Amino acid sequence: MHEVGAGWLMVSLSSNPLMVALIQAATALPLFFLALPAGALADIVDRRRFLLGAQLWMLVCAALLGIMTLAGLTNAWLLLTLTFALGIGSAMMTPAWAATVPELVPREELQPAISLNSLGVNVSRAIGPALAGVIVAAAGPAAAFLLNAVSFLGVVVVLARWKRETAPSTLPAERFFSAMRAGMRYVRQAHALQAVMVRAVSFFLFATALWALLPLIAKGQTQGGAAAYGILLASIGAGAVSGALLLPRLRHRLGRNVLVRAATAIYAAMLVAAALLSGVQLLVPVMIVSGAMWLSVVSTFHVSAQTVVPAWVRARALSIYMVAFAAGTVGGATLWGAVAARTSVSTALLAAAAGALLAIVATRRYSLDVPDALGDAAAHWPEPIAHDDLDLEPDRGPVMVTVEYRVDPARAHDFGAAMQELARVRRRDGASSWGLFKDTADPERYVEFFLVESWAEHLRQHHRITQPDQALQERVRGFHTGSELPRVSHLIAEIF
Repeated sequence: MHEVGAGWLMVSLSSNPLMVALIQAATALPLFFLALPAGALADIVDRRRFLLGAQLWMLVCAALLGIMTLAGLTNAWLLLTLTFALGIGSAMMTPAWAATVPELVPREELQPAISLNSLGVNVSRAIGPALAGVIVAAAGPAAAFLLNAVSFLGVVVVLARWKRETAPSTLPAERFFSAMRAGMRYVRQAHALQAVMVRAVSFFLFATALWALLPLIAKGQTQGGAAAYGILLASIGAGAVSGALLLPRLRHRLGRNVLVRAATAIYAAMLVAAALLSGVQLLVPVMIVSGAMWLSVVSTFHVSAQTVVPAWVRARALSIYMVAFAAGTVGGATLWGAVAARTSVSTALLAAAAGALLAIVATRRYSLDVPDALGDAAAHWPEPIAHDDLDLEPDRGPVMVTVEYRVDPARAHDFGAAMQELARVRRRDGASSWGLFKDTADPERYVEFFLVESWAEHLRQHHRITQPDQALQERVRGFHTGSELPRVSHLIAEIF
């Protein structure tokens, strides 16, 4: 309802297509700048209280926008400013929401749970715009804004009653900037998540054209108006609901890669249809198919992103994925608004369709069908041994860990390839530096080392192992020919 009110109010305040498209950009831009800090906070503070604070902020912003509009004081730039403020609350909230889903359902039910969550969002997209079209036509956009403010109260009540269970930890809490660095370091080494991000940017950059220009598409119809805009937006939501019901079967039959490519191609065809067809009756089926394809792609991206990151860094990693989401959304909304302003809405939609098809080809090597990283390994590393006389404060460091292997020279090449995979895991989970050395006097002896910024950070590494990591470490250990396990040593920077 808020999207209908804001989009239609902007159309009445400014006829510039760029200003209309900036409504979409103002909503997504805060996510681009605040997602990583929000993800770090969501991983290190009480997530329930964090979500409560974000909801209360959005309640105030929505209420202020409704009151100002009711008083006739809202202009185009004030609308953008308060939309941006609402976007700030959404940016702070979104990583925490995404990271919460795996806490609420068993691991084997995560994929249908994410699809169900998307279904709930899109049920609201189907019902809300239809109601908003009537409300905006009868009472103006202010009524939609005030109803939006009231709706946040329901979320606040649910969060206040949520009895969140958290596992106790003997480690000190991560600090804010250290947590942000850890999140960035993880994503730099997480190739599976990078693949999702690349695919997401390439899709949203072009697919956002329909969302950004929909108010102008509705206005251009013979019987265009707020009601027409609401009908078209509701049609997208109805299509998304249908797509959510069919999605599990399609994903199981086609796999994630084929599903995303096929849905993107069909979505591009719907962009062409939206550019060439006229009349609400003809555009409704186009919007229904567009909604189904949008949900299929977006839900698949969300499932992929959530299942390739472990719990300890989930909010931070998902926040960076959401930055990619925001980059594509903001860039696309601004780009296609500018193209429509210089040419026409139809030209912008046709260009976006061509770009979406080219993106399918350009991103073929980025696979979404990879093993998930949910769940801890069956056994963690043994706790490091520290001498009783050594004063090991949690922040003391850096720490250097060495692991000595004995490897048959005939298997050295395969060992080196496995160690390169392990290097990514070490860096991803906290190592600032990594290396592998061969003894010049003993061709079977190899020494691996990695540096970690503090003793506490190394202890956290012991609790960051996932099942795929454990399998990789067992494979590396299989190259070791010694009668005992590889020798592990911990060295800490000396202070005089």
